[in-house]
Amino acid sequence: MTTHRIYTNPVPHDTFDVEAAGAARFTWEYDGGRDRLLALYQKGKDKQWDAAHRIDWDLEVDPYNALGLPDASIGIHGTDLWKAMSEDDQAELRRHFASWQFSQFLHGEQGAMICAARIVESVPDLDAKFYAATQTMDEARHVELFARFLQDKIGLVYPINDQLQGLLDETLRDSRWDLPYLGMQVLIEGLALAAFGVVRDVCTKPLPKQLLAYVMQDEARHVAFGRIALRDYYRELTGAERHEREEFVIEGCYLMRDRIRGREIWENFGIDADEALALTEQSEYNRLFQTLLFTRIVPCVKDIGLWGKDLQRAYVDLGVLELGDANLDALMTQDENIAEQLDADRFAAEQAARRAEVDGIVASAAD
Repeated sequence: MTTHRIYTNPVPHDTFDVEAAGAARFTWEYDGGRDRLLALYQKGKDKQWDAAHRIDWDLEVDPYNALGLPDASIGIHGTDLWKAMSEDDQAELRRHFASWQFSQFLHGEQGAMICAARIVESVPDLDAKFYAATQTMDEARHVELFARFLQDKIGLVYPINDQLQGLLDETLRDSRWDLPYLGMQVLIEGLALAAFGVVRDVCTKPLPKQLLAYVMQDEARHVAFGRIALRDYYRELTGAERHEREEFVIEGCYLMRDRIRGREIWENFGIDADEALALTEQSEYNRLFQTLLFTRIVPCVKDIGLWGKDLQRAYVDLGVLELGDANLDALMTQDENIAEQLDADRFAAEQAARRAEVDGIVASAAD
């Protein structure tokens, strides 16, 4: 089955081509490297998993309530626009919201896969090449599972939105090797990781909760990789070079904020997009969600040494400056632990079911 058949709107081309610049860098230093990155590389190898087997794909999903999120997560909920809709239309809108959100996750993970491969090519240090190679495999797995969820469980896919496509384009076009790190590891992955976390914690449906928990276990390593590599490199930059990176971050953060507004949903649904977005801006749930989406980006940007006055002013405007003091290590540890606990709970449930099955067979034989 071709994905084109289930896109909400036709995609103009089979591929999105970016004319990337920059050098492919070989290194002839094969001995050692940074202990922190080599340890992360080892962890990346140890934690590989198969999306076809670790995920319980037999779980049923209602495409019209795929995530089990509260209706308050839809920006127009409770307004006259919402009340005027039939129950069938409300159900279809839930389907479109889930499809749009997971479609952007899907496209972002493909971008992450391509950026990780680009980092392998362009980064000068072998330890970073090693880890980025494991991340490329992680991202391929994420693309695989998000695509399967959308195709098999929801049956509807949205094209990539303009803001995400624009940031990917700018990230990959730049010839400097650190920009794919900054654009992808910090901005795109940072926002996606926070969005995954919000949906994972609020979602009441077991299959999407599994997907997000296991993806976030990988992403915790990816964010750590970007922090280690960029923190070391940015210490060596001049003030002007750091300012240039900060301007890139500022532009990227505004693009990421606009990316999550979902204009495409309203336009596709025949609802006046400007009116719906204005109502969404008044939603308490939406305001909290927007703030939470920067919980991974802001402390990471500060940690790698980008914290100039212009950047701080932008974060004041976005209402997220105070997030710079968040404990990013604690968040990453929590993401890893949640996935491990989910595995333990699932394994215990499977073992209990197996014991019950065996006990039943034994009892039948005794009778």
